[in-house]
Amino acid sequence: MVIGAGQAGLSAGYHLRRRGFVPAGRVGQGELLAPGETPAGARGTYLVLDAEPGPGGAWRHRWRSLRMATVNNIYDLPGMAQPAVDPCAPSAEVLPRYFAAYEDHLELPVLRPVRVRSVRRADDDPAGRLLAASDAGIFAARALINATGTWTKPFWPRYPGQETFRGRQLHVAQYVAAEELAGQHVVVVGGGISAVQLLEEISHVATTTWVTRREPVWREEDFDAEAGHRAVARVEERVRRGLPPLSVVSVTGLIWRPELRAAAARGVLERHPMFTRIEPDGVRMADGSLQRADAILWATGFRAALDHLTPLRLRGRGGGIAMDGTQVAGEPRVHLVGYGPSSSTVGANRAGRDAVNALATYLQR
Repeated sequence: MVIGAGQAGLSAGYHLRRRGFVPAGRVGQGELLAPGETPAGARGTYLVLDAEPGPGGAWRHRWRSLRMATVNNIYDLPGMAQPAVDPCAPSAEVLPRYFAAYEDHLELPVLRPVRVRSVRRADDDPAGRLLAASDAGIFAARALINATGTWTKPFWPRYPGQETFRGRQLHVAQYVAAEELAGQHVVVVGGGISAVQLLEEISHVATTTWVTRREPVWREEDFDAEAGHRAVARVEERVRRGLPPLSVVSVTGLIWRPELRAAAARGVLERHPMFTRIEPDGVRMADGSLQRADAILWATGFRAALDHLTPLRLRGRGGGIAMDGTQVAGEPRVHLVGYGPSSSTVGANRAGRDAVNALATYLQR
């Protein structure tokens, strides 16, 4: 069973198909095989459960102004290259269309919309079944590949006086376009890639103040393959020790783009230390002054959407989930893809392959 049909989930579906697993029945018509039923000659059956009403994963919800020319590298899904697209086209249109064509071309058994509420062990047998309770019933599986990403779990920091603010507060997950903030003063919170992209965009129609907890680190040099390997290694080390994954920008730093250099020249990227509290008309800055504001945009990232796995008690004392590659350490039935070092699109592709290879070996054994 694969939960989630974003990049990582579709990669897992592709590799399951290649390894001889077949769809668990006629998904499009809602006809599923009973537990234990496997067609002759098949290695096993599989099913992809997705909470979205259509293909595309988190890309369905990206802000409309995020164009294909400005997104970070989006690697091809395995087995089917992306078609040529207009670089000015919104990613929220292009990538869901690509994902839909991919599902159709490979005939992947994606059942949607199905929201999984919880996953638990059926019994104490370490090789027993896992039961996923959802709004479409209970699904039983011998193994689970979880690919639920982070988009559905935005992180909202808490600051004194936050509930008193008379303006609007929104997270990046709710952002649509700069025009909705036109003519206002916007405080942008966060030191990541989304923060600086939206800060630059909003600054053309509104006045802005940028605040972060730490001084941003900018990269002058290109982010090459060697730097990428070093970044992945740092994240892998943390999850191996059972610590929560680092954010991408904390490892890679911020990369200068031409539009960001232009924004810096306009004074938009003047960073201020984090404010100390929120007041009805604005935020109290670190130097004690009041910065009046009409809106606060929280570009403060996301957390892994793993609440449905809580009954499995996978988290350790470090607050994270100890991992051995894509496998949860000590639980060979559960693999996490699109988590930690595999949260990039190329990492998600590799993680889908690695998880399937490990699970095929486990199930055969």
